[in-house]
Amino acid sequence: MTVVTDRFGKEWANVAKDSWRVNAVPAASITPTAVHWAWPGWLALGKLTILAGAGGTGKTTLTIGLAATMTSGGRWPDGEPCRDRRSVLIWSSEDDPSDTIVPRLIAAGADLEKVFILQGRVNGLGEIETFDPARDIDLLAAELERIGDVGLIMIDPIVSAVAGDMHRANDVRRALQPVVDMAEQYGCAVLGITHFSKGSAGSNPADRVLGSQAFGALARTVLVAAKEEDSSLRVLARAKSNIATDSGGCSYVIEECVVGDGIPATRVLWGDVIEGTAREILADVERVDSEEANEKEDAEQFLISLLANGPVPVRLVKADASGAGHAWRTVERAKKALGIEAVKAGLKEGWVWRLGAEDRQIIPKTATEKSGGLQEKVAVFGADVAVFKADEDDGEDV
Repeated sequence: MTVVTDRFGKEWANVAKDSWRVNAVPAASITPTAVHWAWPGWLALGKLTILAGAGGTGKTTLTIGLAATMTSGGRWPDGEPCRDRRSVLIWSSEDDPSDTIVPRLIAAGADLEKVFILQGRVNGLGEIETFDPARDIDLLAAELERIGDVGLIMIDPIVSAVAGDMHRANDVRRALQPVVDMAEQYGCAVLGITHFSKGSAGSNPADRVLGSQAFGALARTVLVAAKEEDSSLRVLARAKSNIATDSGGCSYVIEECVVGDGIPATRVLWGDVIEGTAREILADVERVDSEEANEKEDAEQFLISLLANGPVPVRLVKADASGAGHAWRTVERAKKALGIEAVKAGLKEGWVWRLGAEDRQIIPKTATEKSGGLQEKVAVFGADVAVFKADEDDGEDV
């Protein structure tokens, strides 16, 4: 029997392979599905979540607390029960597993049998190398397949997954997209920890994430943490969510404790549920809002311009500040931020303010409506005035 073959089949296959078209799928053919949650409204399965905050907010301890909830089937910070116990994979480039991560897991009540700590990649000879997400994502996927029930991947810090420049959007997207795709494929949440940008207090919380804006753009949810000054109180808030409400928060404290044979550790203790936007919640503990931040910046420029030519009596600083529309409390905060010195220029002259030694060569910026309107009316002391450093007084006894 003769077998008939299509002698042009190979050629047609090659043409079909190289001939691309846009795949526009009718919406009617797509089955709607709900977002699947680990922690409802906060931590979505199959999605990337970013947790950002300043140093000292206990972000790693907080995340380990969430991992413990998932592995033990406890309760989430808002009291919602964890309805699906699953394993957790931890990838940390900063904390040692034996003296930091595992003691904190024990303190949080985690099921250690369901926690896996990623420590590089290993070959058949037992040689260990650093894990590279751009190169080794297939190995991580195979490990998820082996474990079988991973519900959360913790990456601390998230920038450790970026091989390129964390400030370049293309580098961030190129590094994290495989992680995001893997999370979707295996239905596990990815929680990446990072810091706030310096000097970002008062800004939109979602924009305070360190590095490229691609971190916040790729994440479906951005959580932010902050600590109240001179207090143990901390807050966790939702700064952005594309898949749920983006308001509300929870208070917490970080408690020191001892586990095992006298090993020190820390754990998170959750407090009350908080209402309000992330900006309002953070402003309450950081004691700054955008309007105050702008006023303080204006006051700083006012003082730099005013003191650029030498010391100025405090009474004239007050008069000029009042004339320029600055609240004295704001001027005092600006003085502290700039490191302005209060010194006593003899018995008759009284107290004066002057720029700190490192800032005396600052060239004043162009005056705004509030930053130097009355400067030409102020008589300043020359640089050769004999001055006496203040002890504890701010020089406001005038």
